[in-house]
Amino acid sequence: MFTLEQIKEAHGKVKSGADFPAYIQDLKKLGVSHYETFVIDGHINYYGANDYKITSPAKYDTLVLAKTSDKEKFKLDLRAHQSGKTDYPTFCNDAAKSGVEKWAVVMDKMTCSYFDLSGNKILVEEIPQ
Repeated sequence: MFTLEQIKEAHGKVKSGADFPAYIQDLKKLGVSHYETFVIDGHINYYGANDYKITSPAKYDTLVLAKTSDKEKFKLDLRAHQSGKTDYPTFCNDAAKSGVEKWAVVMDKMTCSYFDLSGNKILVEEIPQ
């Protein structure tokens, strides 16, 4: 199964949101079936076959998440990030301000779903292949 070190190596190639599709392909090759990134501190749960799960440590200090989501603001911030206009820390701060609790990437569906604090999907995107 995959390790956090292998994931870290794949993630090291990511410089902006524009690099995200290639990163997902690298994770698929490692055997990651899906993962969840938590905006509050950046920790990630990675899942593989046979109930395999590893969790990365927090990546940054705890952020305050808005209690209500702002889907339209988040969509604007996401587009800016995907076009390379913001770095990852900025994107995470923007997501927190828009009330995004986490995002979940499912490899076989090639989707990335963003959730609010109530567990509601606020946006689902198809990941380019």
